[in-house]
Amino acid sequence: MASHRRPKQPSRARVSVLTAAAATAVALSAQTGAHAAPAKPSKDEVKVQVDQLFNEQEQAAERFNGAKERTDQLRKQAEQLQDQVARGQEQMTALQGGLAAVAAQEYRDGGVDPSVALMLSSDPENYLTKASSVDQVNETQVQSLKTLQDQQRRLDQQKVEAAETLAELDRNTKVLNDAKAEVQQKLAEAQKLLNQLSAADRSALENERSSRGSERYDVKNLPPASGYAGAAVAAAMGKQGKPYVWGATGPNSFDCSGLVVWAYAQAGVSLPRTSQEQATAGTGVGNNYANALPGDLVIYHNDAHHVGIYIGNGLVVHAPHTGDVVKVMKADAMPIKTIRRV
Repeated sequence: MASHRRPKQPSRARVSVLTAAAATAVALSAQTGAHAAPAKPSKDEVKVQVDQLFNEQEQAAERFNGAKERTDQLRKQAEQLQDQVARGQEQMTALQGGLAAVAAQEYRDGGVDPSVALMLSSDPENYLTKASSVDQVNETQVQSLKTLQDQQRRLDQQKVEAAETLAELDRNTKVLNDAKAEVQQKLAEAQKLLNQLSAADRSALENERSSRGSERYDVKNLPPASGYAGAAVAAAMGKQGKPYVWGATGPNSFDCSGLVVWAYAQAGVSLPRTSQEQATAGTGVGNNYANALPGDLVIYHNDAHHVGIYIGNGLVVHAPHTGDVVKVMKADAMPIKTIRRV
């Protein structure tokens, strides 16, 4: 007769060991997953992020351009003021030396004239108020002191202006350095993203980015442009293929506003350095390129951080962004803020 013994059950101790082992295995699996390398972004994801970073980099570059322009202006002003202070001090010394010579001569002749003594006091205002009470007042001496007093006032004012200019120069230099650091940070972040791609994807993306907007536009039948506008258009078109480099104003590399400044300089016209300043240059003609004429400045984005030169037929020539070159694009490829006729 067959035995119907119940199968032997594992002991509670064994169950506990197995349960603990299973829990440990799950925990280790979860921990391994938590420490696993994050999935690399796809080429399309990198493209979106890199475009955003380059857009932010261009904004910082225009801030750098503006800060650099102002810094250069302040440095020149400071040098001029310091030169004026030095010349003024020399004139003061000469005037004081002349009065001292008068006093010395009078001392040798038997005593210093009361008026001269007053003139040599540390308080010229005191002299001018008391001079009328001195019998021996000499009109020439009074005029000499007035000249000295006026010179002292000018010198004091120049010193104040020089100090204020130097203080502003220090503040602006910080703005300049901060903008430069931001540009470099954005470029480094973009490069880090690109480095996460395979060599093939990175090459494909860079080729795609540099070729965007470079379709074969018909630039042989552009409307004629004369005068300095025509000269500026011709100059900019002649730089197609030159690389974008932030902060550059040519002749072999450009940023967006740098290309505009350089092109118009070839036509003998001086324009502000930044796209934000260029957005107020000349006369506004709205924000529809249908109203634009060759040579007009087309300013893009709400903060005016990009600019191109209208060449006709709904096209502009511009310096796009890092990694790209001067080229032609459709005038409405980006949101237009304003169009300016120089």
